[in-house]
Amino acid sequence: MELFTNDLSGTQRFLALWLPYLAAERTMRQRFGRSWRSRAGAQPPLVFSHRENNTQRVAALDARAEALQLRIGLGVAEARAMHPGIDIVEQEPEADRAMLEAIADWCDRYTPLVALDGDDGLFLDITGCAHLFGGEQAMLEDVIARLSQQGFDSRAAIASTPGAAWAAARHRPGMVVAAGDEGDLIAPLPLAALRLETGVASGLESVGLRVVGALMGAPRAPLARRFGRSVALRLDQALGHVSEPVSPRLVPPLLSVERRFFDPISLIADIEDLVPALARQLKGELERREEGARHLELQLFRVDGEVSRIAVLSSQPLRDPKQLGRLFREKLAAVSASIDPGYGFDLVRLAVLGASPFEAAQVRLDAENSDRQGDMALFSDRVRARLGAHAVGSPRLVESHWPERAVTLAPAVASGTALPDAEVNGDAKQRPLRLLTSPENIDVSAAEIPEGPPGRFRWRSVSYRVVGAEGPERIEPEWWRAQGEKARDYFRVEDEAGRRYWLYREGRYGGADMPRWYMQGMFA
Repeated sequence: MELFTNDLSGTQRFLALWLPYLAAERTMRQRFGRSWRSRAGAQPPLVFSHRENNTQRVAALDARAEALQLRIGLGVAEARAMHPGIDIVEQEPEADRAMLEAIADWCDRYTPLVALDGDDGLFLDITGCAHLFGGEQAMLEDVIARLSQQGFDSRAAIASTPGAAWAAARHRPGMVVAAGDEGDLIAPLPLAALRLETGVASGLESVGLRVVGALMGAPRAPLARRFGRSVALRLDQALGHVSEPVSPRLVPPLLSVERRFFDPISLIADIEDLVPALARQLKGELERREEGARHLELQLFRVDGEVSRIAVLSSQPLRDPKQLGRLFREKLAAVSASIDPGYGFDLVRLAVLGASPFEAAQVRLDAENSDRQGDMALFSDRVRARLGAHAVGSPRLVESHWPERAVTLAPAVASGTALPDAEVNGDAKQRPLRLLTSPENIDVSAAEIPEGPPGRFRWRSVSYRVVGAEGPERIEPEWWRAQGEKARDYFRVEDEAGRRYWLYREGRYGGADMPRWYMQGMFA
């Protein structure tokens, strides 16, 4: 079990991963499964086409089609004329992108800092991670071997700059380039190793500059004037003279702890039992940081490359393993039907994605030592974990004069669920505890004219006699909303049984139209 933080101090190291036949391998996995190489048999060479300027052209190839001297950009009709037996299918860029992102998810087992590189590559920032896998060479071999088991032909290399790692992965795959040796690596390589645009590389070759080493010794100013600044920039990035930012596709966790299994696990009960053990490993680091977890994610890495992510949110900072275990038990119970263990999970990781300061509270020694607010928050968190974020609502004030629009229910994710201390159109303490979802029409009789309270009213087929009243309280319509709404005169009334109601009159007696009365809410 290992504890990780996102501290990236020291010399950075990058692993560049290239999947040259991603589209073909995705298609073959779809047809025959991840072990397609042993099941595909004598399948014809695979060619992918796309429409370009009203012409179908080759967009991608598999290794066998590439061996036939076919190339990307060739017309499909010409390719079929050259080799009638090839299998031509339409390119699916969205499916290829989804497959690349799935591989990026799988690569999280090595480092949380994984970035996409074009349509067929990845960058892994492995700074400080390689020793967990037996060193950089062992890590490199493990990545390639595991991807091969899943049906992917991958090329990879490690260097101190993304540019050097990219060049090595495509031209010297399997290399681990020591820090400071980037120049020796790229000097004999073709210009394509610098990731230059095709037109720029062709222009440089036309003047006799065919390898990167020739550029390293050439004057910078004439090159920049004729071919642009990208040549010097790419060269400096590969050599480490200019930093090249690599943005991870997912926000790296603040903390994470994981456990690897020689024999994969597949039972949800085993995962539930594992969460508190992982949480205990996080507790010490959270205490050192004087923080508690607010957003956690359980990551389940399947042996065949699939990754399941299960997240929970807490309304207060937590670091107690038992409480975290209860949260994930509820969440796992809710999502267990959607989790397919397949051949089992060989890596389980618990990550803290968000945290906030943890304020320790003094515990009383008498009978009044229960933390009711904390218990209620934990109960709310468990309900939301089981039933969803909208299962528990918290009242929030809204800028509106109308009572039915002044408060709304929002998912109770933030700490505290009480209504803020504020006054909206009068003293909030005089508002009823219960408001109807929308005002309901009532029949009023014996009302004091012109602006007095009703003597009797009928609501939901029941008659009530008013014995006491307070008001009126006038609330004007909101000028920023649609026209047509009228001012309201509110009354707090009490019937013979002591029940208190909040009524309002819309309009006035003596006007063109008779006023209408409504029930807004009830007091306790």
